[in-house]
Amino acid sequence: MTSPTFASPAPLPPLSRPQHDRSRPPDASRDDASVAPGDIAVGVVIGRASEYFDFFVYGIASVLVFPAVFFPFASRLEGTLYAFVLFAFAFVVRPIGTLAGMEIQRRLGRSTKLAVSLFLLGGSTVGIALLPSYQTLGIWAVAMLALFRIGQGLALGGSWDGLPSLLALNAPENRRGWYAMLGQLGAPLGFLVACSVFAYLWSNLSSADFLDWGWRFPFFVAFAINVVALFARLRLVVTHEYERELEAHELEPCDERELLSTQGHNIFVGAFAALASYALFHIVTVFPLSWVMLYSEQSIGDFLGTQIIGALLAAAAMPVSGLVANRIGRRSTLGSFALLVAVFGLFAPLLLDGGTLGQNLFILIGFVLLGLSYGQAAGAVTSNFLPRFRYTGAALTADLAWLIGAAFAPLVALGLSVRFGLGAVTVYLLSGAVCTLLALRTNRVLSRRKAGSDE
Repeated sequence: MTSPTFASPAPLPPLSRPQHDRSRPPDASRDDASVAPGDIAVGVVIGRASEYFDFFVYGIASVLVFPAVFFPFASRLEGTLYAFVLFAFAFVVRPIGTLAGMEIQRRLGRSTKLAVSLFLLGGSTVGIALLPSYQTLGIWAVAMLALFRIGQGLALGGSWDGLPSLLALNAPENRRGWYAMLGQLGAPLGFLVACSVFAYLWSNLSSADFLDWGWRFPFFVAFAINVVALFARLRLVVTHEYERELEAHELEPCDERELLSTQGHNIFVGAFAALASYALFHIVTVFPLSWVMLYSEQSIGDFLGTQIIGALLAAAAMPVSGLVANRIGRRSTLGSFALLVAVFGLFAPLLLDGGTLGQNLFILIGFVLLGLSYGQAAGAVTSNFLPRFRYTGAALTADLAWLIGAAFAPLVALGLSVRFGLGAVTVYLLSGAVCTLLALRTNRVLSRRKAGSDE
């Protein structure tokens, strides 16, 4: 699939230029045209789509490839569970990557941080593509796979560029829900391309060829996409106009200890406020693929085709979430869609155990709900942060949401469903919805107290 074509931003300055151009007169930047929200959205969509493509290539391979290639000594179920353990590693180390990236930015600048992070991401991804199998390298193949997965997690944390926060701050007051949704479009776009590549290879190669060399191709594609995305994002974030906007909104690293001591509660409230969306994320993308692979007679090629349609539906549903959020507010939208996720969770066992028709309905309905809820999941309550804490606070809030809501979702859902039945999926989704509603309620109470203390 060809990514949309956007107008090119300003030319890329030399990467050696300092983060702040001290040679310009203080008032010179005031004469520059301000950055339009649509231009910022271009950078957000490009960056997130490339990251999510990497993300989903690994997730799909954890089901279709890794159990046979890296865990042949275990049963198919055990091999899938082992692969899901490694899948979670990236989310566990992601906050560490964020903090390390903030330190690199302080010392060497935003462009250097972004370049290091995305080359680490691309290098880890292509490293996975070149890995020998367990039969060739033994347990060291598994160890290197885990190491590269950790590299992906560190890179994802370090690649935070502040553009989503800048987009939210620059968006018109009555259209912030719409512009918040634009950044989230990277998820269905990334999944759409990753799933399409795997579906093509799965359907056109023999099983032996697919497991020998075919599965490696998507990881090489991911590396190429990351290189393109790197330069596209650098062209944005190191220009005078963007630097001026980022500095004006104080979107720079802050002291993490001061952040945690004074605004730490906002990180937890923000992470839990989006938990229903993050819990649903892997329940409709990675987990059902493993369930069908292990316990369904449905063709994997056909099921991947259904997921491709689901990704298109999710992308179509996201603009709807933006329109709804513009009308009733982002936090009310999150709460309303969390209730729908809870209702969907009640029917999840019936659908997943309902043969091909039920499983397809689970995917299609689930992806629509994912588009609606995830469209407003990013930064819905990060406005609670004081301006100088927002850049780091928003990054750590997203890291925590991924860790709590999504990191272990495939592992927990598959493991518990095998042991206790598909009702475990219901419990998982209900717990995410309840956490979202409680966090939004807590946020409302804290906001009222703050408003009362300011009067």
